[in-house]
Amino acid sequence: MSDTQWRLEVDRHLCISSGMCVGIAPDHFELEGDGSHATADVVDQDEAVVDAAESCPVEAIRVLSAASGDLVAPAD
Repeated sequence: MSDTQWRLEVDRHLCISSGMCVGIAPDHFELEGDGSHATADVVDQDEAVVDAAESCPVEAIRVLSAASGDLVAPAD
């Protein structure tokens, strides 16, 4: 895995389908009947996915370094 890529995780149990992620990063998230999901597990770094994770009202989205697994967003 490249250190310029991020892994996206959406906790479907936490997700309340607010749609914030889709509105902020429509290339990376979609809403389905059971909540949001990432359109790809691993993506090139894009500040929009960080904004989506930071804007999620229930912090259901995690952005991780694909190489190291370190948390990128949301910030603690």
